[in-house]
Formats: sequence, C-alpha cells, structure tokens
Amino acid sequence: MALRFVFFLLLLLSYLPLSVLYIIFYPFYLFIAYIIKYRKKITLENLTLSFPEKSQTEIFLLYKLYQRHLADLGAEMIKMLSISKRHVAKRYMCTNPEVVNQFYHQGKSVILMSSHYNNWEWMVLRLNDMFLPHGIGVGKANTSKVFEKWINKRRTRFGTEVVFADAIRDTFEQNFRQNKLCTYMMLSDQSPGNLKKSYVTTFLNQESCMIYGSEYFAKKYDFPVVYYEVIKVKRGFYKIGLELITEKPNETATGEIIEKYVQLLEKTIKKAPQYWLWSHKRWKNRFRV
Repeated sequence: MALRFVFFLLLLLSYLPLSVLYIIFYPFYLFIAYIIKYRKKITLENLTLSFPEKSQTEIFLLYKLYQRHLADLGAEMIKMLSISKRHVAKRYMCTNPEVVNQFYHQGKSVILMSSHYNNWEWMVLRLNDMFLPHGIGVGKANTSKVFEKWINKRRTRFGTEVVFADAIRDTFEQNFRQNKLCTYMMLSDQSPGNLKKSYVTTFLNQESCMIYGSEYFAKKYDFPVVYYEVIKVKRGFYKIGLELITEKPNETATGEIIEKYVQLLEKTIKKAPQYWLWSHKRWKNRFRV
C-alpha cells in the first residue's frame, strides 16, 4: 500500500513542467555530490583509470559534472512517467532513421547496440515510434517486482515492448519463427553476470569483460547490427545518430562486432564523459578475467 502511494505521488510530480522538475532536483545534486557523496570512490576510480592523462583537478570536475547530470537525469526519469508522445518526440529525435528502416523493407530485424549514456529511458519510450520494425527493449529485471510492473507499464505505453534477460532467447526465437520484424535495443555496457559467456577486450584503457549477447543473437539470426549514439543538444533535448556496425554479421570474425561497438562507444564517451554512468561497478570483474 505504501509503495502504491509513493508511485501515485511520483506520477503526480511528473505532470510538472520539466523546467520546474530541474529546479526541484537541483538540491538533489547538492545532496548526492556534497553531503552523501554518492558512490564517490567508485566514480573517481573509474574516471581515473579510464582517463590516466587527466589531472586530479580535471577528474574531480568530471565527477561534479557527472553528479549534476544524475540530478537532471532524475528529473527526466520522473517526467518519463507522464510525458506525451508528441512532447517526447520533439525532445528525442533520430537524425537518420533510414539506417534501421532500410532493413525493414528488406524483411530483416535489427539489433541496436548502445550504453547507459545520456537519457536511455526516453529511448525506450520512443523506440516503437522511431523506427518501422516493432521496438523491443532488452533490460535487466528489477529486484522489486511491484516496482518493475509499475515502471514497465509507464515505459511501454507507446508500444515498445520490454523483455528481460531470462526471456530474451525465447523472444528472439518466437519473433524469428513468426517473421515478426523487430528493432532490439540492447544496452551492452553492463558487467556480465556469466564471465564464461563474456568477451574480453580493452575498453577505456582497462581489460574489460563485455556482454556478448548482441553479437551472439546477430550471428544466430543473421540480423544487421547498428550502433546508436545519444547526443545531448541542450538540457532536456537529445538527438540520436545511427552508425551501421555490420549488415552481414555471419561474415565477421568472432568478437569483431563487439570490438567495433567498443570503439564507437569509447568515441562517444570521450566527447562528453560526464554523461556515462560512472557510478556503477563496470569493471568489478577486472581482476577475475
């Protein structure tokens, strides 16, 4: 009952203009950056190891910019709960959707690879409308089933489907057998749960275990793979840029898709590092590789 009340309050809050939500969340930035110092040690360690050429002053500035980004992201996550389809379409646009749509006309599904960079939740909202194939966001299940059910109801209200890792194999297989064309959004920057199924490479100057799922499914079903970059135009406005990784995955060597993705992701992160999710343990397996 208490959770339902909290959800109701968050939904009410989401109807405020985004500009007001940013103001409301500014004290949150001060709180996490200067009072509780949210995951400061992890964030600074990740930044330092990823950018050894930067001074301590530059690293600490990135830390503060990142915390400010988290506050803005919090406001945008709240707004996600009630933002209209028309409103979010103006704020979250793709510059070259034809990169994906061309494959729809060829009768092919597409795998979209990206990361937790800038606002990824609005991409879930927009996915089904942004491209011709049916949009499916592949996610990680939340520990709270009540919260998961509620938040997914808000995420999927514009038609995007959310599928969790435990059901993704069946989803790919069923859609393939039914010839249902889909755009699979797969965020591939998390630490893999199963190291034996990961791909080891160098990412941001560190030996890294990368999730191999995107390449695995691309090769199994011969789906083209496209990288998408989320660029922050200004506060609350984003543009999506697409770049083809491969049209013929089965003609690539093992790990080639992942390596190309890592190169593109590094390029994105280095342009504006503060917008990546640094406070998570991306390299928790670095000593177990």
